Amino acid sequence: MDFKDAILQLSERIEKQRDSISTEEATKNAFIMPMISILGYDIFNPFEVVPEMDCDITKKKGEKIDYAIMKGDEPIILIESKHCKQNLNLHETQLKKYFVASNARFGVLTNGIEYNFYTDLDKANIMDDKPFLVVNMLNLSDNDIEQLKKFHKSYYNEQEILSIAAQLQIMLAIKELIINDFQNPSHEFVRYFIREINKGKSTIKQIEQYTPLVKKSISNYVNDVISERLNLAIKNESGQKTNLQKQENEEHREGIVFEDKENGIITTQEEIDAYNIIRSILRKHIDVKKITYTDNKAYFVVKISYFSWICRLSLNKSSKRICFPKDNYKSNEWFDIDSLDDIFKYEEKLVEALEMATK
Repeated sequence: MDFKDAILQLSERIEKQRDSISTEEATKNAFIMPMISILGYDIFNPFEVVPEMDCDITKKKGEKIDYAIMKGDEPIILIESKHCKQNLNLHETQLKKYFVASNARFGVLTNGIEYNFYTDLDKANIMDDKPFLVVNMLNLSDNDIEQLKKFHKSYYNEQEILSIAAQLQIMLAIKELIINDFQNPSHEFVRYFIREINKGKSTIKQIEQYTPLVKKSISNYVNDVISERLNLAIKNESGQKTNLQKQENEEHREGIVFEDKENGIITTQEEIDAYNIIRSILRKHIDVKKITYTDNKAYFVVKISYFSWICRLSLNKSSKRICFPKDNYKSNEWFDIDSLDDIFKYEEKLVEALEMATK
C-alpha cells in the first residue's frame, strides 16, 4: 500500500471510530500509533520510537513526552498526544516545555484528528508560538498528504523541511492577515485604496467613509467570483451532459454492480468475481458464510471482521494487485497480478492470512 492510500485508510477509520474513543490512551492506540507506523517508524523499536521520554530540564518533576521519534541517539520529532475530543489550543504550553528540554527540531501536538507541527524558526530551541503546518485527518487535501510525507522515515530531510516550514509559516501569516482585513478592514488596508483613488491623499474622515465600502466591495468581488465559477460549472455540465451519460452507460456495461455516489465508491463485477474465487479457495478451511467483503475508495477488502481481513484488492484497468497482512497485521505486502486467475497462485498466502484472521 502506498503512503497516500495508508493515510486515506486511517482517515476513514478515524471517521468511523472517533465517537467510540473515550480515553487519551485509546486515542493513542487507535489513531496516533498507526500514524507513526504509516510514517515508516517501528513503534515497537525503542531505537526508533521512545514512548514517555524524559523531557524535563530540572530532571526532578519527571516531565515526559508521549512519543519521541529518534535518529541515532537524538530525538528528531516530539509528539504530544491528547484525547481526540480535546482542543489542542489549550495544550501548546506543555509541548513548549518539552521542546526546550530536547534537541528535536520538530514538535507535534495532536489529538489524533488534528496534527499541529511546530519548529523553532524564530529563536533556536524555543518552539514557535504558531504551527507552520496544520493537518486535519477528516479534511485532507492532496497538499496535506504531501506535507505529511516529508516526515516519513524514507524521505525525512531536516533542512528541506525547515526551509518549507519557513515558507508555510509566512503563507499562514499572510492568509490570516487577508482574512482579518477582508472581514474587518484595518485603517492601513483602507488607506491603501484611498491613496490609489485620490492620488496619495487620505484623511481620517475618508477612512471612516471608505471602510464599509471597502468591506462591501471585497464581499461583492468574492461573490462575483463564486457566481462566475458556478455559472461555468453549470455551463460545462450542460455541455458535457451527453458525454457523461455515455460514460455512465459505458461504465455500467463494463460491469458496475453497485455505486455509492455520495462516498465515491464503485463495486465492480470483477471485484465480486475475485471475492468468489477467494471464497472457493478457502471453503475447505472455513464456512464461507463467515467470509464477507467491504469496498472503499482505496481498495476492495475480503475479511472475517472489521479488523481481521484476509486480503485487499486493487483492480484497475491499468494494474491489478492483491495485498496480504504480515506480522499479525503490523504490516502488509502487495503483489501484482495479471488477471483474476493469478489469485489461485496465492492459495498458501490466503490460508496464512485466514489463520491470522481467525486467531
